[in-house]
Amino acid sequence: MTGRRTTFDEVMEGTVRLAGEDRDRPMRLDLSADLPGVLRPWGDVAGTLTGRARIEGLADDPAATGSLRVAPITARRIRYTLGFTAADGRRLHLDGWKSTTPRRPVHSMTHLPATITDEDGEIVGEARLSFRLRRDLVRFLAGFRFPGAGRTAVPGAAAGAGGRAGDVFASRWRGQRGRLEVWYTTLTDPATGTGVWLHHELVAPSDGSAARLHGWAAVFPPGERPAFGRFGPGPWDGQDVERLTGIAGDIGWELTESGGGPALYTFPRWAWERELLPAAQIVPKPAASYGGTLRVGDRKLDLRDAPGGTARIYGHGNAERWAWLHADLGGGDVCEVVAAVSTRPGLNRLPALPFVRLRVGGAEWPGGDPLLAALRLRADIALPTWTVRGRVGDRRIQIRVTQRPGETVAVDYSDPDGRPAVCRNSERADALIVVSRRTGREGWRVEREWRLEGTAHSEVGSR
Repeated sequence: MTGRRTTFDEVMEGTVRLAGEDRDRPMRLDLSADLPGVLRPWGDVAGTLTGRARIEGLADDPAATGSLRVAPITARRIRYTLGFTAADGRRLHLDGWKSTTPRRPVHSMTHLPATITDEDGEIVGEARLSFRLRRDLVRFLAGFRFPGAGRTAVPGAAAGAGGRAGDVFASRWRGQRGRLEVWYTTLTDPATGTGVWLHHELVAPSDGSAARLHGWAAVFPPGERPAFGRFGPGPWDGQDVERLTGIAGDIGWELTESGGGPALYTFPRWAWERELLPAAQIVPKPAASYGGTLRVGDRKLDLRDAPGGTARIYGHGNAERWAWLHADLGGGDVCEVVAAVSTRPGLNRLPALPFVRLRVGGAEWPGGDPLLAALRLRADIALPTWTVRGRVGDRRIQIRVTQRPGETVAVDYSDPDGRPAVCRNSERADALIVVSRRTGREGWRVEREWRLEGTAHSEVGSR
């Protein structure tokens, strides 16, 4: 890639019905796109296509060329034009478009009807092509290359998208405007049932003003109103975030963290590593244990083997609406859920997309790419109760989370662009998680069920 351009590769396969024939022939396009600037869903940009066009018995041209117009929201169309040469020497022309619609976003973005004509404009055939999500999505997204974002050096900041080698908590920010980075730890004291929430944010404003670090802490004693305090904002100078020691208002903490198991990728791993979505979340410590001292005013709580976890978010800001769940299921097993509606125009009219990851006995469900699984699930975001349900493969999941109003704290804050948001958090939520499996004639049978009373960590956010 040279200059400020976006490039990607795409495979479209299907069939074509040639004029005068009563059968379909296999057809495949292996394409490389080159577009100027940053590819945005709400934009309207045109670029070049190159690649290979194959039609059984008619053409196999590795030097096909054409154009691509991407305007999925402004014009509700992604148009492909491609010229290629048939085996008999004729020049053929393909013209097709994906007509995007919010009602069927996945289908409309992956199916390409097209017409093939000759040099005289006569119709040679009608094609029906599609992008195979299950087979090609990961490779397709991994092949994206975006233009540089005008990065500037930040003293002490991690090099590259992944931070310092081996340090899952090092900052990912590389000096761009309009970024939000979050570190948050939640835990439950097994002795008293008290929930704890520690939240740290790095905000890089969209207007180019200095980045700032701030955050808050909340403590949720059973049957009492939560205690809440803020810290900062202060200047960001590339320092490591000290998550486990701090003061926020009347709350102070000195904690240690141990264990946690392998990192849990709630979003697809490629989304976290390549930053291809507006934001992504990862849980570096999904099943950790915490010890140490927590103070709220004159009260002191000594923590020992408190189960919890630490998660991270990096992106352009908060969602339009969102819900989050961290459920410790015991024995190192966890359930993590992030359901969100994007703020991007057009995307903000789509239903909430729920990313669900269950780790039980070291095995994760759903298997494969979390984005493909999320497309099969549905979320209903509300308070005091929100739900996720759906079927992936031969298993069905139902999740019901309830935040008691008296044990929920509301926190207001601002995105990098200055837009306000509010989240309502409870570290003493209730959760019901049911996994059923289809067993032939017997139908659906409950395979696993977990009930958490006052130990689920949950949040619902909105604009």
